[in-house]
Formats: sequence, C-alpha cells, structure tokens
Amino acid sequence: MAIKADGVYVDATFGGGGHSKAILQQLGPKGKLIAFDQDADAWKNKPDDERLIPVTENFKYLQRFLRLHGHKEVDGILADLGVSSFQFDTAERGFSIRYDGPLDMRMDKRSELTAAKVLATYSEPQLHKLFEQYGEVRNSKQLAKHIVTNRKGRGVQTIEGLKAMLAPVIKGVNPNRYLAQVFQALRIEVNDELGVLKEFLQQAAMCLKPGGRLCVISFHSLEDRIVKHYIKRGRWDEAGEYEEAVKPPLKPVNAKPIEPTEEEIKRNPRARSAQLRVGERS
Repeated sequence: MAIKADGVYVDATFGGGGHSKAILQQLGPKGKLIAFDQDADAWKNKPDDERLIPVTENFKYLQRFLRLHGHKEVDGILADLGVSSFQFDTAERGFSIRYDGPLDMRMDKRSELTAAKVLATYSEPQLHKLFEQYGEVRNSKQLAKHIVTNRKGRGVQTIEGLKAMLAPVIKGVNPNRYLAQVFQALRIEVNDELGVLKEFLQQAAMCLKPGGRLCVISFHSLEDRIVKHYIKRGRWDEAGEYEEAVKPPLKPVNAKPIEPTEEEIKRNPRARSAQLRVGERS
C-alpha cells in the first residue's frame, strides 16, 4: 500500500481488525483510517484509536461515506474479500460446513434474503444457474432438480438438513469440496458479492488520489478474474461489459497476483488460496 504516515486510508473489510491494526501501526498522529464493515459483530474488535473512523455499512457505499467524512480522495484502499474467520467460526452464522446451524449466510443481518430462503423459493432454472456460475458445481443441473424435488413439504433450514438432502447427489465426489462449492454459490447469491465487488472497484478507482493504491485480496477465481480485468482494462472481463473504449483508471503494480509463502500458509492455512492484486491510480 506504500503507506504514508500522514495519509488517509480505507480498510473496506474490517472483519477481525487485523489489517486495520497493521495500517494504524504505520500511521502517524495525523493519519486517518476509515474502516467499513456491515457486520455488527465485527465491531467487537474495534480498537480504541481516535484515528479510526468506523462505517457500519457495506463497502459498496464507499464513495458516499468518504464524502460524508470529508475525504473525497484517499491515499490507499484495501479490501479482503469473502468471509472473515470470525464468521466462519460462528456456527449460528451458517457459513461453514463444519458446524450445524441455521442456513443463514447473511453478512449483514439486516438483510432479508437467507440461504434457506434461496433454497426454498428459487426455481429450478434459477438454482441451476446459481450453482453453475457461482459455485462451478459440475452436476449443477442435477443438483437443482434434486433440491426442487426434495424440498416439497419440508423446507431445509439447517446445515445438517442440507447435507442430508444432498447426500444422494454427492456420491462419487469429494463431499467437503462439493459442499464448499455449494456453500460458496449460496453465500455469493445471498450477499450479492460479485455485484458489490464491481460497484466497489469503480468507486475505489475514483476515490484514489493520483499514485494511490488499491489492494484487493480474493479467495476464488470468480472474484480474482473481476479484479484482474478491472485493474488491467477498466472493465470486468475479456469481452468487456462496457461498449465504449475506456482508459483504465488504474495500472497494475504486480503483473501476477501475490500469493502466500509456504511459511505463511503454515501459520494461517486459510491463506492458502489468497491472491493479492495491486493497482495504482494513474
């Protein structure tokens, strides 16, 4: 992030507060850190530091809240995408296949859509598309049909209930990997993660000062692909969702994603699939 002691920075995903702590350690008394997190539980980790400005909202509102706090442009922005360790380790949040709990998966408890509601109300074509695109589940069509057939008369409300329902479909494959893909798809849908990421990237580029850096850590190819193409081309994919030619507002600092070392993975196994991309404001 090339942190300057008197700079203004953003931690777009406060989570457990680890990145915020590391940034604050490099800031001087005049520096500021604006941290976003829509999950009320995350703020239990808030440090007592007057340089930290907490924003209890989704980072898709980045530009609005930076202006509200008097910082139209900042020196650097960090986003650590996906689910925090706290969310994974809290059974009642419903993010992990390791625990039983409600099929919730909401990062913001104020929202209405839960994983249970998706499974109970989405049509077979909707579920097929969801598992195919967001989970890259190999037999997504069969999975969608199985869910629609077996949910009749008994909705599925818990993680163990979902595992039991899916057991016949999982035969012959790695069950943990399969369930992880299913959970990923549901979580992305419940929280509109890819849509939020696209909104965030556009706003982040506009909110950086010239020379300011955007650092994004992603944990699966769907997110990383969006980040990669936006930093390189100013659009989401190879084909481009923008018809007009655009000059990318950012330039890549690293040609390839920065990945964790073997030592880091030993200390923190959850970092195994992490990829960091850095873009600098032109």
